[in-house]
Amino acid sequence: MRKHRISRPICLLASCVLAAGCMIGCDQKTPQLEDEKILNFTAPAKDEEIVVLTIKDYGEVKIKLFPEECEKGVENFKKLVEKGFYDELIFHRVVNDFVIQGGDPKGNGTGGEDAWGGNGFAQTISPNLQHYTGAVAYAIGPDKLNKSQFYIVTGEAISDDYFKQMSATYGKTFSEQVQKMYKLMGGQPFLDNGYEVFGQVFDGLEHCLAIQEVEVNSNDKPKSPVVIEKAEIVKYDGAAVEWMDLNGNVVDPNASQ
Repeated sequence: MRKHRISRPICLLASCVLAAGCMIGCDQKTPQLEDEKILNFTAPAKDEEIVVLTIKDYGEVKIKLFPEECEKGVENFKKLVEKGFYDELIFHRVVNDFVIQGGDPKGNGTGGEDAWGGNGFAQTISPNLQHYTGAVAYAIGPDKLNKSQFYIVTGEAISDDYFKQMSATYGKTFSEQVQKMYKLMGGQPFLDNGYEVFGQVFDGLEHCLAIQEVEVNSNDKPKSPVVIEKAEIVKYDGAAVEWMDLNGNVVDPNASQ
């Protein structure tokens, strides 16, 4: 049985029968935002610590972290980065219009550990962070514990019909503001409330969008390795942020809030 995999439905909302190791609670309702607060597209402040993934043959992917929402999840990721854990690891699972997934030292979806050398820790799922395009979250196995494996959402286009089907089929509901943001940015609302989103790509998303199109085998593993050459923590230089949607268009998501 393959562990630590997230999996999209075979076709949109058609089934809650998921791949081995996938954990999504189809009977869970997405938590509602108390004050319509969406934090994904909060720009990092100058000198704030961010994570930069340098991906061979592609470029740099810069990630804002949300320690105020997911304290232990962010601490785990940063400690692993500081140890060099992610250096030279591959993105072992790539699904177009869904996610690119990495962080497994075995490279097959069955490995990983937390920053303290343990078997993982409990999720902290913030109602203020969703699976919009560019969201960074932990992949989990049947134990529902976070370890080292993570994914970046590349996403798909989301329509009003999508949310109607989610409500009718699974009873999952979303605030108007969250729906509006998904329709603008794209993403994977189906994953909300099942996985811990702890970061957001704010620069270099075009590289993730390019990676999702690589040729893969029957297990969604790229036939040519996509390698994280280096992961490091740096202080943000304060340069202007250009958010991108699932099509690689520069947009201003905050104008809609």
